[in-house]
Amino acid sequence: MTSSPESPRSATSGDGPATGGSGDSASNFLLSLRGLAKNFGPVQALKHVNLDIPAGQVTALIGDNGAGKSVLIKTISGIYPPSAGNIYWKGREIHVHTPRDSSELGIATVYQDLALCDNLDIVQNMYLGREETRSGVLDEIKMELATKSLLTDLAVSTVKSVRQLVGSLSGGQRQAIAVARAVMRDSQLVIMDEPTAALGVSQTAQVLELVRTLADRGIAVLLISHNLNDVFSVADRVAVMHLGTLVSEGPVAQYDTSSAVDLITTGGSLRAPASPAPAN
Repeated sequence: MTSSPESPRSATSGDGPATGGSGDSASNFLLSLRGLAKNFGPVQALKHVNLDIPAGQVTALIGDNGAGKSVLIKTISGIYPPSAGNIYWKGREIHVHTPRDSSELGIATVYQDLALCDNLDIVQNMYLGREETRSGVLDEIKMELATKSLLTDLAVSTVKSVRQLVGSLSGGQRQAIAVARAVMRDSQLVIMDEPTAALGVSQTAQVLELVRTLADRGIAVLLISHNLNDVFSVADRVAVMHLGTLVSEGPVAQYDTSSAVDLITTGGSLRAPASPAPAN
């Protein structure tokens, strides 16, 4: 896994962006958030979040239930409009109003429900809503060959036939199909929400291998997970949220399980290499 000697940095709450709050610094990353906030009436779900996601690396977003992880990825994905702050894509400020806007940029989100149709086969799921046609007729051969090629490239070898109904696949296989569908749409950032939840040991290993394969292909991965074993086995960077605030961010080598748990539960850790600034 890629690491760097830098220490985890903290996001400081306030009226403006914290460390690295300019568009110039954001140009070094695929996606950057500066001072991102989201309010639901009087409830402040996100508090001036500053996060950088580099291309070709796995960034693990961790935090307890209610920490703001789901709100953050839904804001990036265009489901929730931010209440304040800026979003930069390849250094350019963008405004994401809908999931379609996010998808057109190259951001794909794979939620826990995967959004797959059990009564359709793998090829049909891969091309659902964007079917290939030839002379007004579905080009089944082209879609099937492209699906086989992509699954091979992603080292998805457990699927016997691309004409299997998705309803007959295991949890790990279904996760792989959902990710492959995102990659097929030329995604540059894949957000994965708890991809190993409720999976067995072997299926979890398959999904984590797929995550690394995506990063090796130059695709950025934002991985939301409660499983710290998964995080430390696959992530390049770690970002920790606590009560809507990003309290720490840095290379995975700068964290261990104890410091990660401290940050998740209290928002700070004496065992972390660099103590995060307290949230206001």
